[in-house]
Amino acid sequence: IIEKIPYLAKLGVDMVWLNPFYPSPQRDNGYDISDYMAVDPLFGDMADFEEMVCVGKEHKIDFMLDMVLNHCSTEHEWFQKALAGDKYYQDFFFIQDQPTDWQSKFGGSAWAPFGDTGKYYLH
Repeated sequence: IIEKIPYLAKLGVDMVWLNPFYPSPQRDNGYDISDYMAVDPLFGDMADFEEMVCVGKEHKIDFMLDMVLNHCSTEHEWFQKALAGDKYYQDFFFIQDQPTDWQSKFGGSAWAPFGDTGKYYLH
């Protein structure tokens, strides 16, 4: 992207919308983020991201990040702490004793077993 910024500017582009580029186990097309504070090595690193933003500014191009704030990966620290029994982090998720009949837009139940606790979480 960095090397194409001058070309994008010549086209009149003033904003680039980036899909999630954070580390993810890729069970949800990259929307199951495992670390909001890092760049997936597939796309570079934080220095690459910062350079892209700086070069963009030089060409009057801004970046919009597709932030996934309504859920995270089961590998994310918050989910792992909730699974370990931390009540504070359990409040970040919808956890209940029995699943409802809600269906996922991706097919199947919208609920999954919450580890080996006998409970279910909304995913």
